[in-house]
This record gives sequence, structure tokens and C-alpha cells, in this order.
Amino acid sequence: MLFLRSLVFQIVFFANTIALMLIWLPGLFMRRQVSQELGRTWGRTSLWLLDKICGTKIEWRGLENITSGAVIVACKHQSTWDTFVLPIKFPDFSYILKHELIWLPFFGWYLLAAEQVAIDRAKGGKLLPQLIEKSKKIFAQGRQLFIFPEGTRRPVGAPPQYKVGIAHLYDATNVPVLPVALNAGLFWPRRSFLIYPGTAVIEFLPVIPPGLPPREFFRLLQNEIETASNRLIDEAVTKDPTVAARLERNRAKAAEKA
Repeated sequence: MLFLRSLVFQIVFFANTIALMLIWLPGLFMRRQVSQELGRTWGRTSLWLLDKICGTKIEWRGLENITSGAVIVACKHQSTWDTFVLPIKFPDFSYILKHELIWLPFFGWYLLAAEQVAIDRAKGGKLLPQLIEKSKKIFAQGRQLFIFPEGTRRPVGAPPQYKVGIAHLYDATNVPVLPVALNAGLFWPRRSFLIYPGTAVIEFLPVIPPGLPPREFFRLLQNEIETASNRLIDEAVTKDPTVAARLERNRAKAAEKA
């Protein structure tokens, strides 16, 4: 049953994605907010499909911590789920994403129309000045910038691997940072076909104000996100002990690669 539900969802999920992009085509020639609304619609419909087909629900926490205007939204990254959930709660967002995505037909066109920030990760440290410059322009417009501080999806239970670039961005732009914790990887694991029933939680934590020394900020951000994410994982395991087996498998795989 788990395999069948996952198969049905994967088919309908991609069909829904393609249908929305075709319906929204006129939006490519309009202001960026129109393409951003496509992102929010994609997120809401995907969550509905997850609930109805897979029994995977969502719980929002800490919505009172979301601030208006310019802010860096620094989110734990465990799953495809994270990418379409975040935009739902923000009015004028921009993702930092890998440059290869903009070459995808239709999908990449919408990323450009929505004025997302595509970066070439192969450039390493040479990329940072350009990223800071682009970010300052986004913040001058009062927009929200999404960033995954670890750079890529990490398996649930794996040791964190935060990149120091987030500290340089925080220091150079002088805007607040909204940390975001979650446990979605327990239900839609990284690189997994199977999607498990349960309640994935996303929690917006108290904002970190600008002005902290970069090293202090970096330690604080990692501690806040990891502590909260681990708490959400523990809650899920307590609620459903079968989750513990998936968590232990992830930790074992992470240990093998360490």
C-alpha cells in the first residue's frame, strides 16, 4: 500500500506541476509576483495531494515569528518538501538556487520570471561577492531571501554541515535572519521514492537580529536550527515508534559515509 500510494502521488505530483506551468504561461510576461504566486499555488496543491494520497499532513509552528520586509530565511533542508512549502507564507521571496535549474524548460523560465537568484556552485569562494551584491538589491526592495545554510539536502539524523557563506551574507547585508527547523525528511526522505504518512512539522524560530559578530551568529544559527529540528524529530518518533527505524537507517548510512 505504501508503494502504491507513493507511486500514485509521484504521478499526480508531476502532472500537477506540468499543468500549473502550462496554465500560468501568460504570467511569464507579467511582474514577478505573478510567477511567485504560481510557486505558492504549487506548494498548496502539493500539500493537498500529499495529505489526500499519502496521508502526509503539515503542521505550521511559530508563524508569529515571521516578519515583514527584508529578511534572510535560513531553513534546514531535508526533502523536496521544503522547497515548495516555504513560499506559501512569504509575499515576495527569492531563492538562492543552483544555476543548472534555470536551464530546465518551463520550470527554469518561471525561476527567471520570479527573479530568483541562480548561482554556480563550482565557483566556490569567488561567488560570494556576486551573491552579496544580488542579495542587497533584493533587500532594498523589502523582499525575503531563502537560503539552505547546508547548501543541499541532508539525510535526517546525519551530522550537520553548515557552510560559512551564510555568516558572510548576514554580516555584509545587515538584515535579520529567520531560522527555520523541520522534520520533513522523516516522511519524504531525500532521494526517496517512498513517502510515509504522518505529520511533517515546520517551525519558524525567533528572528536573529543583525549586528552580531559573524562567528557568534554562525554558532547561534546552527545551534537554533539543529536543536529545534532534533526536537521535532524526537516528537515524531515518540508519536509513532515506526519512525525510529527510518531514523536509525539514515544515521547508519551517514556513519558509513563519514
